[in-house]
Amino acid sequence: MARIGSQMPTQSAIIPYTETKGNEAAKLYALTGKELMEWQQGVLKNMMAVTAEGLWTHIKFGYSVSRRNGKTEMVYAREMWGLLHGEKILHTAHRTDTAHSSWECLYELLKKAGIPIEHTFRANGREHIFVTGGGRIEYRTRTSKVGLGQGYDLLVIDEAQEYQDDQETALKYIVTASKNPQIIMLGTPPTAVSSGDVFNRLRSEILAGKTTDSGWEEWSVESQHDPHDVDAWYLTNPALGITLKERDIAAEITGDSLDFNIQRLGLWIKYDLKSAIPEAEWEALKVKNVPKLDGKLCVGIKYGKDGENVSMSIAVRTATGKIFVEAIDCRPIRNGDTWMLKFLKTADIAQVIIDGASGQQLMKEQMHEAKIKPIPVLPTVKEVITANAVFEQALEAKEIRHAGQKSLTQAVTNCDKRAIGSNGGFGFKSLKEDIDISLMDSMILAHWACTRVKKRKKQKVSY
Repeated sequence: MARIGSQMPTQSAIIPYTETKGNEAAKLYALTGKELMEWQQGVLKNMMAVTAEGLWTHIKFGYSVSRRNGKTEMVYAREMWGLLHGEKILHTAHRTDTAHSSWECLYELLKKAGIPIEHTFRANGREHIFVTGGGRIEYRTRTSKVGLGQGYDLLVIDEAQEYQDDQETALKYIVTASKNPQIIMLGTPPTAVSSGDVFNRLRSEILAGKTTDSGWEEWSVESQHDPHDVDAWYLTNPALGITLKERDIAAEITGDSLDFNIQRLGLWIKYDLKSAIPEAEWEALKVKNVPKLDGKLCVGIKYGKDGENVSMSIAVRTATGKIFVEAIDCRPIRNGDTWMLKFLKTADIAQVIIDGASGQQLMKEQMHEAKIKPIPVLPTVKEVITANAVFEQALEAKEIRHAGQKSLTQAVTNCDKRAIGSNGGFGFKSLKEDIDISLMDSMILAHWACTRVKKRKKQKVSY
């Protein structure tokens, strides 16, 4: 018997149900002369699960499958069923040609299934199909204004890896007035050039159990694999051996192993590929054991811009002349500064730098009252710009070392640059809402402080 790809998803989060309209949709699709593969039928059943009241079990449903496996066919079946049941549908895509191609495919399927079409319009960007009985579907390329002022029962987000926050703001309310709304997102894991964050966020929330009305399925590997690992091909490509051939996948292998893992093996990267500091660059500076240190600690304290958290980090010279950095902690400001004062009292410190209008002056006064030396530096905007530039140069020169702390790595590998001042200065901002950039900022301040401290000269004795 010929080998075929796994028909079961590698990750799935489905709300339990007893009834589904997926079987009806699959039979309707079969009237076109084609039948859905086993895995496609499984996704369709879960997507179209209904409650005892006849409402969609999953108000939001997302799924991710690698390219050329036939991920859109289940949406076509869902749309055919919806049109026959009078639904108003909006099908959106990132590119105009994708939206137009979906219109062409559904139009042909409807004709083959014998579903009467009352009216259709095929102009790029304004395609629509109306069927007898009131069902209608419209196709649009996504923008920050698409769909505003209109109401639909079903919203389809094709190429969901490109779905952006401003587009979601414009689209998420268009199904609110429906008596039985549903939003379906389908796509692939984001690559370095993907512009969207919504799909990744939906996946994370569902798999973490943070949603109550959403479902998710995917075919993916958990970590990078050798592109020539054929078993991984079959694990993550359900159409392999059916409509997709091994030679097709083998022809896709190039020197870019990461891209192959994302686009063919469904790998979801845990760091942001758009980060100003790539994970590989930061990981290259990691040491297994803390190196031999030479000198006193330098401390960086950063009060977050939002006034919620404060972070503290340290930096110190190593015996080889590099600078070792480490985060101490990031805590809510409302918890007080006692934890930082306690550390400063007991550590052997060369310099302390405190930044952040929400607490730097108070912290300086508390250090004075506690008789903690040295007197801290409150940097100017110009000095903060310098600290960030010095840190970037040190990264480039590979002059930094770290122990691979998870919290610090998350901050550094999920950051982007932001403008500071009016002369081309820059700082950093977080690319993810749940990561506080103040931890990275405190580390940069500590690093800068360390570069300001003169290296100790060994005393030479001559006779």
